[in-house]
Amino acid sequence: MVICEKSATFNKEAHKLNYILTAPNDIKEGEKLPLIVFLHGAGERGDNVDALKVYCIPKLFTKNEEHAGVRAYTLSPQCLSHPFTWYDLKSEVMALIDYIVENNQIDEKKISLCGISMGGFGTWELAMTHPHRFYKIAPLCSGGMSWRAWAINMPVRAFHGKRDDVVPFAYSELMVNAIKANGGSVEFITYDDLGHNCWDRAFEETDLVNWLVD
Repeated sequence: MVICEKSATFNKEAHKLNYILTAPNDIKEGEKLPLIVFLHGAGERGDNVDALKVYCIPKLFTKNEEHAGVRAYTLSPQCLSHPFTWYDLKSEVMALIDYIVENNQIDEKKISLCGISMGGFGTWELAMTHPHRFYKIAPLCSGGMSWRAWAINMPVRAFHGKRDDVVPFAYSELMVNAIKANGGSVEFITYDDLGHNCWDRAFEETDLVNWLVD
């Protein structure tokens, strides 16, 4: 049972974000833990917070608040319904992160960010806009404005399936190459046999979760 799982809303001006926050149920006084922020894809937008539990971080950590032995907070906000994307809600997401940090025992130097598809685009964008806020990032099956990749100064793990017919593989490749050209730290994990959904294998068959907090 995930005792500290929370579904709540966060108000920022006219926009309200639902979110799920998980944490170990035995955090000691004075203990500071990492925070993993997860941005979902387009299919989970709306006002049904349970939809967030279908994939990746919220799926794994709502089943076990210390998935794979990882002691960390996880924050999974929910994007508003179409036509909103994470690009539209950048300030709301950052304000929510600030709120969660202020009200929990979080190590501000270890806030990692990851996302899939639309959430991967949001991950790239937030990392380029607020590069000093994030410890590590992991964008999956996504892309971004590669001419702005010089701003990324944290370790990156990008994932993409070469058979992706939703978001072209080249989108991630452009971002990775731009980071390399600027001397950044980036790993690019590719899957010859996968299409758009490379996240199941990435989160469940690699050490990605541990990497985000180590």
